Amino acid sequence: MSEFPELGCYGLAGHAIDPHILLDEARAAEELGLGTLFLSERFNTKEAFTLAAAAGAVTRDLHICTAATNHNTRHPLVTAAGAVTLHRLTRGRYSLGLGRGFAALFDVIGLPRITSAQIRDAVGLYRRLWHGDTVLGHDGPAGTYPLLQLDPTYDENIPITLTAIGPNTLRLAGEIADSVVLHTFFTDDTTARAVEAIRTAAEAAGRDPHSVRIHAVLAVVDDTQGDTARLRKLVGRLGTYLQGYGDILVRVNGWDQQILDDFRAHPLVTGAGGALDAVADPDTLTAVEELLPAEWLAASATGTPAQCAARIADQFTAGVDGVILHGNTPTELEPVVAAWRRHRTPDRSSR
Repeated sequence: MSEFPELGCYGLAGHAIDPHILLDEARAAEELGLGTLFLSERFNTKEAFTLAAAAGAVTRDLHICTAATNHNTRHPLVTAAGAVTLHRLTRGRYSLGLGRGFAALFDVIGLPRITSAQIRDAVGLYRRLWHGDTVLGHDGPAGTYPLLQLDPTYDENIPITLTAIGPNTLRLAGEIADSVVLHTFFTDDTTARAVEAIRTAAEAAGRDPHSVRIHAVLAVVDDTQGDTARLRKLVGRLGTYLQGYGDILVRVNGWDQQILDDFRAHPLVTGAGGALDAVADPDTLTAVEELLPAEWLAASATGTPAQCAARIADQFTAGVDGVILHGNTPTELEPVVAAWRRHRTPDRSSR
C-alpha cells in the first residue's frame, strides 16, 4: 500500500512532448509513496489510454486515473473496452476519468459540445457493458447505437471519475461518479463549497455522500525550485487558464470579472502568441504577474516545503479526501512530500 494514498500528481505535467518520460515518472511517483498518478489528455503525444497502460505496466501499487478524457472522442465500445483492459492490466488500479472538454475545440474539430445528459448517458452505457449487458437499440443523449456488447461474462466494477468546475458538473458528479477531480486555483472557500455541492447531490440521489472521493488540485511550487519555476508554474499556468476558460474560474471563485476582461485585453496577453505557460519568458511572466491580484495567485502552495505542507492540510480542512500536487514531477515534489510526512495526522491514510 502507498505511504500517502491521499496524495497524487499528474504525469507529464505541462507541455511535455516525450511520452517516454512517463515511465520514469510513474516509477518515481510509486517510490515516493504517492497514491495516484493522474493523466490528462491532449491530441498530441498524450493519448490517455496509451499513457495509462504504460504507467500501469511499470508500477504495482500506484493507482492510475485519466483526468480527463471525453466520452465523445471514442465510440462507447472503444472506451468501455479500453477501460476493462486497463482495469485488468492494473489489477483494479485504474479509474476512467471523464470531463466536459473545451467547447471551442469541439466546434473546430467537428464534435458535439458535451452536456450533462450526454455524460450521464455515456456512463450508464459503460457500466452496463462492464457488467455484461447487451444494449439493443440505444437512442439517447450520448448517441444512437443498434447493438453494444463486450462480453456477457463481464462483471467489472470500474471507478468513474469526473473532473468538475461549475455547479452543474459538481451536482452531476455527486449523482453518478465514484470520485471527482476539482480544478487548480480554487480558493479554499470555493473548494469547501464544491465539496458541499457534491455531497449534497450524492445524498439527494440516494447515495452515501462520503462514498464519493473528492480530490482538490493544488498548484505547488516550493522555494527550492527557484523563482523562474514559480513564474512558469503559477503565473504562467493561471494566466493560461484565464486565457482559455477564465470566465468560469472567476465566476466560481467570486473574483472580479472586470479584472479578467482587462487581463485578456492587455497587450502582454493578446500578443503572447500562445499559452502563457508555454511561450512566455521569465521577463514577460514577471510583467504578467503585475496584472494578477495577489489573492488569485494565493490559491496555491508556495514558500518553504513546510509552508506547502500546511497548504495541503488546508485542502483537507475544506473537506476533500485527496490532494493532487499539480505542476510537478515526482522528483520535484520530494521536499514537499517529506514535509507532509512530518505534518500529516496519523489517520490521514485511512482513505
